Amino acid sequence: MESQRQILSLEDIKLLVNTFYGKVREDELLGPVFDKRIEDRWPYHLEKMYTFWQTTLLGEHTYTGRPFPPHATLPVEHRHFSRWVSLFTETIDELFTGEKAEEAKWRASKIAEMFEMKVWHFQNNPNNIV
Repeated sequence: MESQRQILSLEDIKLLVNTFYGKVREDELLGPVFDKRIEDRWPYHLEKMYTFWQTTLLGEHTYTGRPFPPHATLPVEHRHFSRWVSLFTETIDELFTGEKAEEAKWRASKIAEMFEMKVWHFQNNPNNIV
């Protein structure tokens, strides 16, 4: 296992994203949902996640796009979001320490909370446009 370090660079972001999504892919609950949606586009998805977290945590504006629309129609509920946050937090705690690590956990929990509410709304109001 890697020793804990601070999140300071794109290489740190890549370590976080690769480790986290490795866990997601192996997870009994989340793996099938992600694999069905992403299929063979994992390299593209990981690159997108690098830029998202690089922008979010390092303030290096490399991400473009709207993060919610691809998630709007996923067959997910509260337990999926809880598991996602749990795996994310576990990954951060295993690999990183410091202010950015704490910020990453906080931001991930807020993203999950917001996406869960929006997915629920979309599922219960199917005529809405994303």
